[in-house]
Amino acid sequence: MKKAKHIYKSHNKSLLLYHIVCPVKYRREVFSSDVEKTLKKVCKEISERYEIHFIEIGSDDNHVHLLIQSVPMYSPKKIVNTVKSITAIKIFKLHPKIKSILWGGKFWTSGYFVNTVGQSGSFDVIKNYVKNQGKKYTQIHKAQLTMF
Repeated sequence: MKKAKHIYKSHNKSLLLYHIVCPVKYRREVFSSDVEKTLKKVCKEISERYEIHFIEIGSDDNHVHLLIQSVPMYSPKKIVNTVKSITAIKIFKLHPKIKSILWGGKFWTSGYFVNTVGQSGSFDVIKNYVKNQGKKYTQIHKAQLTMF
């Protein structure tokens, strides 16, 4: 979809990225190409309304992977709840047959996976950068200094 860029607010600058995986209830295989198109369209609408930006969306038959960028005021839980609730409502509305596959219940499981993602460097690079603060330039790899 797009490359993540820093988000500037009046008193902060952030680049928060999350890899989120949401399974469909009962692991039912509901992601046809039409349902995936609906999901992507709804995610675009979410981006326009909330500060939740979808960098990439990928679905398997029974779950979806999302690479999302957001702002510090949105916790990962708030992001997941917002995305899951809005997408479920719209998918049920536009694809009513899915509701019968899921026995008229919920679209998503209550669980999810979330992991932070770094765009600028790996865990080890950032760990060493922080560890070496205040030390002479010669002790720090040039790549670590140019990272930020």
